[in-house]
Amino acid sequence: MTSAAGSTPLRLVVVDDHPVVRAGIVALLSAEADLAVVAEVDDGDGVLAAYEQHRPDVVLMDLRMPGVDGVTATSRLKAAHPGAHVLVLTTYDTDADVLRAVEAGATGYLLKDAPRAALTDAVRRAARGETVLAPPVAAKLLTRMREPAAERLTARETEVLACVGRGLSNPAIANELFIGEATVKSHLLRVFAKLGVDDRTAAVTVAMSRGLLPPPR
Repeated sequence: MTSAAGSTPLRLVVVDDHPVVRAGIVALLSAEADLAVVAEVDDGDGVLAAYEQHRPDVVLMDLRMPGVDGVTATSRLKAAHPGAHVLVLTTYDTDADVLRAVEAGATGYLLKDAPRAALTDAVRRAARGETVLAPPVAAKLLTRMREPAAERLTARETEVLACVGRGLSNPAIANELFIGEATVKSHLLRVFAKLGVDDRTAAVTVAMSRGLLPPPR
């Protein structure tokens, strides 16, 4: 971390695929004397290179982007640079989105309708390595923790089910996630049992209705 009042501003990278939204976030952050946006990225695929080039204090990460999404980009970044601080800034607060982001290693999770003061404060706290959660997100996580563990979908089970929701076959899922087809079947059987269903369509429908799976983009 490089900042404090009157010293070097915190260095930020903003990741969002919508140019207008990204410009708004950059303008908002740039108005703060102790914050400096050093790079903008329009997809998850460019996050790692931007981080290694600019070494920011915080990466503000959108979640749902074409190609490499925010969760995958966060996971890759944290694998390469465990000390990286990623603050998710998104419109979505479904259980699936929140859990996947946290499991990927995000330092914080904020919604795009957050007040300006809340956003800038969250950025500063994230740079210090503090966990920052929007109140609705914190409530969801607390509720989730109180659920019996046996009923929770793991991150991998959620990924497999998301692929099912996109209409992929088991071989296609295995190819996309770099796992065996038998492993795909095992994940699906556990998902069916946890959700109390007996087919793929019902699993996707129930998962969406419970907020465990994001609706189609």
